[in-house]
Amino acid sequence: MRFLAVLAVLLFSFVFVAAQNEQAPIYEKEVKYKDWTYKNVRDSGETNLRKFANGKKLVMVVYFAPWCPNWKHEAPFAQKLYEKYKANGFEVIGVAEYDTVEAMKANLEAFKITFPVVYESEARDAKQKTLHYEYRKAAGDTRNWGSPWNIFLVPKELNKKGDILTEKASVVNGELIELEAEKFVREKLGLPPMELKISMTEKKEIDACAPDKKILSLKKPE
Repeated sequence: MRFLAVLAVLLFSFVFVAAQNEQAPIYEKEVKYKDWTYKNVRDSGETNLRKFANGKKLVMVVYFAPWCPNWKHEAPFAQKLYEKYKANGFEVIGVAEYDTVEAMKANLEAFKITFPVVYESEARDAKQKTLHYEYRKAAGDTRNWGSPWNIFLVPKELNKKGDILTEKASVVNGELIELEAEKFVREKLGLPPMELKISMTEKKEIDACAPDKKILSLKKPE
């Protein structure tokens, strides 16, 4: 009986922690996604998305706030995907939001992010003034800050001219689900399916994308 009680507590703890994640599936949504030219985080240059996507097979644009705990969980996986599939025509570009450029630079260095990153906003009070906000609301994202938010673009299907790149796109209103995301990327790149094994890693913190919200810790029963 004691074993069953301990098992029940462990299962409850796992469900409780997992429920605090903001992982979300990939859905195709009607989002009138516009072409943009934003300043680079690492240098004084600029990047135009249409030109950046030209010649690629698949581009993932990931919007994030450097201070967000949920981004801290997705960042390593986004980097892993980039490194693993960039030779196959896959590109990742980050759009940083709601923080200073110096904080963005420090964040990229801390997570050893090598894919290009631009920024749309530099202050937290810009939340409802960004295109990022408009896109995720159009896609049904009900989260407060919406970090991270992912959108996949297939360059050969994008409009060649005009302000609107695409009227529909595959989006993720939260953190990527790793198995699903890798399967999606491989399919779009025309790569053969691969056997992906599920690995469960212990999480000791409750994720909450709020700059002033305390993060609680869960301990296993003794």
